[in-house]
Amino acid sequence: MFNQYSFWLKTAIILQVITAAAHSMSFFFTPEGSTHQERLLIDLMQNYRTDMGAGFSPSTMNIMTAFSACFALLYLMGALVNSYLLRRKTDIETMKGIVTINLVVFGVCFMVMALNTFLPPIVMTGLVFLSLIVSRLTFSKT
Repeated sequence: MFNQYSFWLKTAIILQVITAAAHSMSFFFTPEGSTHQERLLIDLMQNYRTDMGAGFSPSTMNIMTAFSACFALLYLMGALVNSYLLRRKTDIETMKGIVTINLVVFGVCFMVMALNTFLPPIVMTGLVFLSLIVSRLTFSKT
């Protein structure tokens, strides 16, 4: 019974880990501009600080790093939870619910990526979402 949907759920897990790892690569590289405007933009993002009150004055790069870390952690958490439940051979109704929750969360993430980012994150989040859709559809056949 687990084999009918587990292939697609395992595919989603692998894609979630790859997405988290690929997004984490940005923590190991320093951005460098190739034109004067790009170098100016990077300098402003790293050094211009906005006073947000209560002694909090992050740069735009600090905020982007936090968003980036949360994105990678979201995908890693999804992969770990799905992997754990699959290994425990959790009952079919619980797995349907978990995959449905995954669909909502990663579907919204995919829409946000599709509207606001560039091709690699759109493709990676889209593949995760697609594999979760197929996994959820195969539950109906069990």
